[in-house]
Amino acid sequence: MLQPAEIEVVLLSLRVALLAVLGSLVPAVAVAWVLARFRFPGKSLFDALVHLPLLLPPVLTGYVLLVAFGNQGAVGHWLGETFGIELAFRWTGAVLAAAVMAFPLFVRAIRLSFEAIPREYEEMAASLGARRWATFAQVDLPLALPGLAAGAALAFAKSLGEFGATITFVSSIPGETRTLSLAMHQLMQQPGGEAGITRLAIVSLLLALGALLASEWLARRSRVRRASE
Repeated sequence: MLQPAEIEVVLLSLRVALLAVLGSLVPAVAVAWVLARFRFPGKSLFDALVHLPLLLPPVLTGYVLLVAFGNQGAVGHWLGETFGIELAFRWTGAVLAAAVMAFPLFVRAIRLSFEAIPREYEEMAASLGARRWATFAQVDLPLALPGLAAGAALAFAKSLGEFGATITFVSSIPGETRTLSLAMHQLMQQPGGEAGITRLAIVSLLLALGALLASEWLARRSRVRRASE
């Protein structure tokens, strides 16, 4: 049975993960489509930058976020002065850190789905007078829904388990930024914390599996719908 403090951790983690996925959905789809369908100078560099969070140590990513989005950082100071938005050491910063770390996985899953769509479909739509944006909305995006669902599940699971960038950028503040992974790390430092770690680990596993199963169900349903059309 989860303790009240553990329930608070789980709810905060769900909020952070869900908002991280929702906040990165549109940028991930846009970047994946551009990488899958366009050729342009510097594409390889752009692709590398998108996937950079996977290659850098998470603590370094968190430090970069702190420098850029901290209260004294260029972007963070502007957000605070202009909109009153604070990210460093706040749950909103945990959302940003989770979104940044999950973004490459999100983009890659959607990109692979776009690349699997035969270009003949787009050529047929263009021959019928469809503009590029209409082709994307009516042809590419519906066909890419299985990849989008898979990417969302991966991004959600990654956001739930994010640790290094989060603890560097927003620390581990009870009720504010202490997510599942941070709570388990804190319990490891306490004598007798094994029971709490076990409970939170089971919850993390169930949530991640649930996200993956939901993704598979959505992808299967999308394929059945397309086959029936």
